[in-house]
Amino acid sequence: MDEKTRILELRKELHEHNHRYYVENQPTISDQDFDFLMHELQDLEAKHPELFDANSPTQRVGSDLNTEFVQVAHRYPMLSLANTYNEGDVESWYNSVSKGLGGEPFEVCCEMKYDGLSISLTYVDGKLTQAVTRGDGIHGDDVTTNVRTIRSIPLVLKNTENLPHEFEIRGEILLPWKEFERINKEREAAEEPLFANPRNAASGTLKSLDPNVVAQRHLDAYLYYLLGDEIEGEGHYENLMMAKSWGFKVSEGMRKVRTVKEILDFINYWDTERKNLPVATDGIVLKVNSIKQQRALGFTAKSPRWAIAYKFKAERACTRLNEVTYQVGRTGAVTPVANMEPVLLAGTVVKRATLNNEDFIKSFDLHIGDYVFVEKGGEIIPKIVGVDIDQRPIISQPVQFIHRCPECGTELVRYEGEAVHYCPNDAGCPPQIKGRIEHFISRKAMNIMSLGPETVDEYWSRGLVHNVADLYSLTVAQITGGNKNRRLSAENVVKGIEASKAVPFERVVFALGIRFIGETSAKLLARRFKNIDALMGATLQELLDVDGVGEVMAKSVIEYFHNEGNRAIVERLRSYGLQMSLSEEQISNISDRLAGNSIVISGVFARHSRDEYKSLIEQHGGKNVSSISKNTSFILAGENMGPSKLEKAKKLAIRIVSEDEFLSMIGE
Repeated sequence: MDEKTRILELRKELHEHNHRYYVENQPTISDQDFDFLMHELQDLEAKHPELFDANSPTQRVGSDLNTEFVQVAHRYPMLSLANTYNEGDVESWYNSVSKGLGGEPFEVCCEMKYDGLSISLTYVDGKLTQAVTRGDGIHGDDVTTNVRTIRSIPLVLKNTENLPHEFEIRGEILLPWKEFERINKEREAAEEPLFANPRNAASGTLKSLDPNVVAQRHLDAYLYYLLGDEIEGEGHYENLMMAKSWGFKVSEGMRKVRTVKEILDFINYWDTERKNLPVATDGIVLKVNSIKQQRALGFTAKSPRWAIAYKFKAERACTRLNEVTYQVGRTGAVTPVANMEPVLLAGTVVKRATLNNEDFIKSFDLHIGDYVFVEKGGEIIPKIVGVDIDQRPIISQPVQFIHRCPECGTELVRYEGEAVHYCPNDAGCPPQIKGRIEHFISRKAMNIMSLGPETVDEYWSRGLVHNVADLYSLTVAQITGGNKNRRLSAENVVKGIEASKAVPFERVVFALGIRFIGETSAKLLARRFKNIDALMGATLQELLDVDGVGEVMAKSVIEYFHNEGNRAIVERLRSYGLQMSLSEEQISNISDRLAGNSIVISGVFARHSRDEYKSLIEQHGGKNVSSISKNTSFILAGENMGPSKLEKAKKLAIRIVSEDEFLSMIGE
């Protein structure tokens, strides 16, 4: 491959990784691998200046812009730091600083690199006025309302001595390990996707449209940079100590040093000691301490010359695989789990790791008794990344994936195109039955918030419920079992179950827990067939005619309703008064005016909320998509449309539709 082709390939690949990391919060490669690709591109572009492109990943800072929020311009750009993974680069940076300062003595402030979401806070007269994410470094999302719920961020400063009229302080929003593990346990119980690491969880939380969710997750924040026209401190370290006196939370581990040896001693100390910190860290940040010297050194197009980030290598441990056990989820999906000799990794004791599926096991040729390499790095979810073949016992058995369900003994099936094995005994497999009840009562389904997984397990154990329909025959007397102290909670449960009868039909379809049918596909089916009888009697072709429903999903719907037990449950739910059809109002509002259109929503709107517009698009036969591509039909744009989306729309010649124009299109 010639170097020009490689440059184009690297640019395309890095743009995609930027999007996954900053927009989707679902990175597919490690930070180290990303940086290696970036360095390769930088080197090639330096060799070929004739191929300069202002839109190259090397010319910009990655973006976490989210058009759910108003976007504002940063007064001072928020640039990223150059990264390094070895001590030689640290020494090279130190020498370049010394050269840039003409041999003038300088101090370096060493501090922790926290792994969270960058934030810039503006204070006027000692009061928080605005909180903005890093975004693309030039513009960010205004998340002030959500940030106000974070208790470690002061709303009013406690000490006004030497306080400027206006200033910015920057730092990192973090989710502590303890809270991260609590949230993931709750998500696991609800069979929701787990957050891969605290950074993703913090980012997803801060971008929530519900400030109550933010408050409940107990985010934390560490501040690390003070700036403004009225800041009088001569040194970065001294500025942060002043900020600390005003009430800000800053790192306790900061230290000023003068030599490369002192820098490396600091790095080596924290490479071990960071495991005892309550929040995630992924490296050390080194900054020239003097503000005057920082100004003299200046910036490159992407980062300051006076600072660099040393990134810790992903932590890895080697431990023995003792056995493989299997878990059954509510959909019948069977997940293999590695049970290992306990080992300390990134601050926690690890003894279990998911093995995903049979293909994953085969890819490592796993044997019982193998010594496996386990990694977490910045991630809390442990994963097996390799096998030490040299330590394999002479006599050992390869891991054989099971053929029967570990809970009910039914022979497992693997559907075409699926990597996962399933237990088909959905009517008699206990974890599936309890899992379906837990799914049925969940917030996005029937929203029976007076119940929870523990309550479901208790009712199952006592024989009060065997399927979702049994919930509607529960009485206060049954729940209390003669215990008067439980009467109030029992009454709340019964009231919550009764209130769920008003939940609309499309959510009832989702609540049934039909395998492969998620929230969006349930809406599509409900709006296409309009009532439960039409859906139960739908043919394969009729189901396939629904845009967004594939063959696997269609066959699953048919299989579900061909099961007499499932049909009996549906009839019982109907008899209890659940909504088994769209309302007359919903039916009258359904049209195909947007049929065949893939629509992106961006910006802030005056007439309806974003969620309401998403519903209107679906109601009129359109399809909501999250990112712009050549297949996008048009963009429904409100105020403050994201600049990156606008730029891409112009490049692809995608039509921009205003709020009023859109409402006219659908007849409002």
